[in-house]
Amino acid sequence: MCESTNGSGYQLIEDCEATNRTLYKFYAAVMIVIFILALPLNASVLHLFIFKLKFWKSNTNNVFLFNLVLADVLLLFCLPIKAYNFIRGERRSANDTVCKAMLFMLFLNRGASIAFLTVTSIDRYFNVVHPGRKNLLRALKKSPHISIFIWLLLLPLTIPTMLKNFDCCNSHSPQPDDTLVKDVVDSMREVVFFSQIVIPFVILVYCTVHIVNRLRKKTVGDRTKLRRAVFLVTSVMVVFSLCFLPCTVARMVLLIARVEEWPEAWQDKAAVAFDGLMVLSYVDCLLDPLVYCFCSTKFKGLYLSNYFPFLLKDGHVLPDSSTGNTLPPPRNNVI
Repeated sequence: MCESTNGSGYQLIEDCEATNRTLYKFYAAVMIVIFILALPLNASVLHLFIFKLKFWKSNTNNVFLFNLVLADVLLLFCLPIKAYNFIRGERRSANDTVCKAMLFMLFLNRGASIAFLTVTSIDRYFNVVHPGRKNLLRALKKSPHISIFIWLLLLPLTIPTMLKNFDCCNSHSPQPDDTLVKDVVDSMREVVFFSQIVIPFVILVYCTVHIVNRLRKKTVGDRTKLRRAVFLVTSVMVVFSLCFLPCTVARMVLLIARVEEWPEAWQDKAAVAFDGLMVLSYVDCLLDPLVYCFCSTKFKGLYLSNYFPFLLKDGHVLPDSSTGNTLPPPRNNVI
């Protein structure tokens, strides 16, 4: 690995080494905190889906939500390795096999998390905006077929990212041996990265706007259900905007810095910012269970009765924050 530096004292970004050791140690500490907090939360939800809800027998979104939690759990196991590399002053593992395996796991499970967030929002959109209309998603959600299809679709999209220079943010960087094939591969990687975020974000905006409009036009009927749907999709929008949009913007700035051949010191600062915002995106693993699982009063009651029974009073769940009503404990394995 080259150890050359430029006149400003910054290492060349191609070295894949952290130029600010203190800052990268802070990134590592953040990832460790995320791992410590999110792992037991996701594991408890996963346990509930498998042993209490028996998600494979459910008629609701349980299959989607199970896959969402599964993707987050698998992603979490990458964080200690990533934190270890950052503590050592490495932006990625020096071991080629570990590096590619990490990239595969990070992008596959991150993409799956985004995909199942989006699919669940689409399902809620159809239930609220078009409650009587038949749709393919409603027919398939009762079986694991659509979930298997999503995982299989993500596999080939993950392959272009399994290269070390992607992890070190070197797409379209000027190289003496640049070829047309390299430019095509670089562009393909970036298309995959941006499409995994931009397309779901557009879908989420569309679903949110139409569900909110539906609530405004609703004058009679169950407005509480609609309010909960609005709370759900709005929360997803906030989480998505917080976790994924910043790193997308940072990636765009970094690509502009590459193509425009900014000074190496500025390119390095852009890469450091991108790494930090990628760490922020992992907070999604901590927020997903809170947004999707606990927005359901039935699931919340089931979760409390299994893991925090001391919060229950006389067989009743504590008042629901969204409605102010006291709800009985869940009787069915349905979210």
